[in-house]
Amino acid sequence: MAGMDELHKFLFEGLPVRGMLVRLTDGWRELLRRRESLGAHPPEVRALLGEMTAAGVLMQANIKFNGALVLQIFGDGPVKLAVAEIQPELGFRATAKVVGEVAAGARLEALVNAQGQGRCAITLDPKDKLPGQQPYQGIVPLHGDRREPLQQVSQVLEHYMLQSEQLDTRLVLAADDHVAAGLLIQRLPVEGEGNLGQRNEDEIGLNEAFNRIATLAATLTREELLTLEPKTVLHRLFWEETLRLFDADHPRFACSCSRERVRNMLRGLGRDESESLIEERGEVEVGCEFCGLQYRFDAVDVGEMFTPARDQPPSTASVQ
Repeated sequence: MAGMDELHKFLFEGLPVRGMLVRLTDGWRELLRRRESLGAHPPEVRALLGEMTAAGVLMQANIKFNGALVLQIFGDGPVKLAVAEIQPELGFRATAKVVGEVAAGARLEALVNAQGQGRCAITLDPKDKLPGQQPYQGIVPLHGDRREPLQQVSQVLEHYMLQSEQLDTRLVLAADDHVAAGLLIQRLPVEGEGNLGQRNEDEIGLNEAFNRIATLAATLTREELLTLEPKTVLHRLFWEETLRLFDADHPRFACSCSRERVRNMLRGLGRDESESLIEERGEVEVGCEFCGLQYRFDAVDVGEMFTPARDQPPSTASVQ
């Protein structure tokens, strides 16, 4: 299945630890190809977006949320905003707003957190909102408990998981122009500890079990994560453990933009503003920042937007 986007979930038999491994290839390359029409991001920004996308897929699959998971990193460096959005079926898209020069080899601090004002936000936006229901959002700074700047997306998200969910987590992320990949290892929450069978806390120690597995995960190199197949990675890291592997899921690039959503945006601008754009440019052209698709509306399109349906002429298909 070389070239196919894959997400593998697994459990460590007899241990209070679970894991996931994602490898995005075809979908990740398609995302970057679509972005080229808007101007390619520098390689450092592409790597940042790849790590965020892989992490977002892991987090969405981990919580099984019926809505969009939106991972945002924003701050005061040349990257003003980086966004990865993952839908419940694991459709993903990502983009960034870059203002200014990106230094070669720049890491997270230089990209987003130059003056220490960078933040990471995780938003859960339900598909079927109840009246008055707002999306849930958690925000953490891009520094650790001792105020030291964090240099990797994985460190930021580990910190977030510990603060928001009280779950010990180890993340390893890597991305280039061909692959975006990630490994997540997480200590099971208390309610999962009843699945330990005959082993008890005195025999293995819950924290000790997680720490040992997390230490093994940390030996995974960037090169291995980017070049090896998922099952090869798991065997190389955990060959002494008994893993229970589940059927693979297949994330994919998917943009949720549509002509109707752009129409609604133009309606929100109002008739005067939309018609002034027509007068100035002859048409309204709106490009999706995620996939590069261009939506064009001429004077007739804009007129129809602001004409009540009952006042519009019948379509030619309905004329006898």
